[in-house]
Amino acid sequence: LELNVDHLVEKMKTTVKRGLILRNEKCNANYTTDFIFNLYSEEGKGVFDCRKNVLGHMQQGGTPSPFDRNFGTKMGMKSVLWLTDKLKECYRHGRIFANSKDSACVLGMRKRALVFQPLAELKNETDFEHRIPKTQWWLRLRPILKILAKYKINLDTSERAAMEHVIKKRSFVSQ
Repeated sequence: LELNVDHLVEKMKTTVKRGLILRNEKCNANYTTDFIFNLYSEEGKGVFDCRKNVLGHMQQGGTPSPFDRNFGTKMGMKSVLWLTDKLKECYRHGRIFANSKDSACVLGMRKRALVFQPLAELKNETDFEHRIPKTQWWLRLRPILKILAKYKINLDTSERAAMEHVIKKRSFVSQ
């Protein structure tokens, strides 16, 4: 948090006059919305003002965009086609047999395509305790977010760079 506050203060001293802090309602019992609001308000005195807004369940959505409507239509059409194909496959002598692993699927994006994935396969990819995927590919994009936010970061991936924070602390203590 200290690094983020310092970054925002420095950023606001430039021509960029905006910042956004997001907090999940269940992220931490101590770092509440009020705590973070008070922290940024105090540290930003004279540089920027703070406002807080807690979204309720009704406010989290909003009016669907044309993209949302188009995407929903594509997903709906793909679902209906999948369902009719499954009915043709599973219908025998007046009965429907939905006992294969691909008879219970979830439609979602994989790479750049809409894909049906059997629930049995998703079970191995899911952290049920935290209700998240075990592999979160988007976390690898975080350095890019830091670059776009103009943080001063080192892109050196050598072994020395990985130890940079330790080396700096040691040299600081010894002086």
